[in-house]
Amino acid sequence: MKISTKGRYALRIMLDIAIHDDGKYIPLKDIAKRQNLTVKYLEQIISLLNKAGYLQSLRGNTGGYRLAKNLDEYVVGDILRVTEGDLAPVACLKKCGDFCQREDICNTVLFWRGLDRVINEYVDSYTLKDLLEQSQDKDNNKKLHYTM
Repeated sequence: MKISTKGRYALRIMLDIAIHDDGKYIPLKDIAKRQNLTVKYLEQIISLLNKAGYLQSLRGNTGGYRLAKNLDEYVVGDILRVTEGDLAPVACLKKCGDFCQREDICNTVLFWRGLDRVINEYVDSYTLKDLLEQSQDKDNNKKLHYTM
């Protein structure tokens, strides 16, 4: 399993909106500029997040996007699944699609199931609030090193 840019950028978008949340809608061009990403690519990701109910959108001059829920209600694993689909490390474990016909005789299936469980437990153990707090801690550490 490799998280694509779509999944990575989805987390960056959600975190950017959380960091800059002042109750107003945030224009996509502002997010794109801060994240050094193209508006066109972000539109594809925003569309997925919006359809999943993670964002509220408003059209027009004062339009943009804002979070639809509280930070602790966004599970990182759910955000990744919206953009990536199944997070299974091997195709034979994917929930959608065909199951492996060799599953009954596969010597490694237990290993892959264990890895799948660990991956999902890990990404599901973090919320957007956790990522925001880590980001703030990292920024505070940078300031400490800079001022010393």
